Amino acid sequence: MLTRKQHDLLLFIDERLKEKGVSPSFDEMKEALGLKSKSGIHRLITALEERGFIRRLPHKARALEVVRLPQEAAGQEGGKVVTALFKKQPENKEFTEIPLHGKIAAGTPIEALENVDRYMPMPPDMLGRGSYYALEISGDSMIDEGIMDGDTVLIERCEVAHDGEIVVALVDDNEATLKRFRRRGPDIHLIPANEEHKTQVLAPDRVRVQGRLAGLLRRY
Repeated sequence: MLTRKQHDLLLFIDERLKEKGVSPSFDEMKEALGLKSKSGIHRLITALEERGFIRRLPHKARALEVVRLPQEAAGQEGGKVVTALFKKQPENKEFTEIPLHGKIAAGTPIEALENVDRYMPMPPDMLGRGSYYALEISGDSMIDEGIMDGDTVLIERCEVAHDGEIVVALVDDNEATLKRFRRRGPDIHLIPANEEHKTQVLAPDRVRVQGRLAGLLRRY
């Protein structure tokens, strides 16, 4: 099932693909749906991908393919959910392509990454049933967890974190960082694994979880 915003975005992407042969930009999607920030579009696209309505094309930045469409008669005007009908199934591959979003800070937070830099093949047995992406690490604040500058981390998309998990946290909707997540009273603590770095203490409305650490890849 889809929310109304997810439904509207899916139809907009499909219409633009049929009209121009390329998917719309984040700015075009934001304007079409009347949203204030691109982070809202990012959440909608992630939800559509996780539900199997769209997929990101390998080796192309911000390229989307509509996998299935809503039923024309599903969902009444003003409703909140829409059912769907399969259009086609994605092909099975020996390796699964996951988006590599570029560098994320394991020290001072850097600007959040929305565009896909490239894709990387991943053995299916490294992935669960969720949706995944990869990030390159920049910085040394997680070295005591064995996460080094230049490593690539595998991230499972999620919006809720449990105490003690290492997560990708989006701070103030424009900075992303990799830290251990803990709640302390009313605040969120983003904790480094390096005594030379300080814990960030933030109000809950300043932090949005974008995924949890699922694996680590390193080249020697």
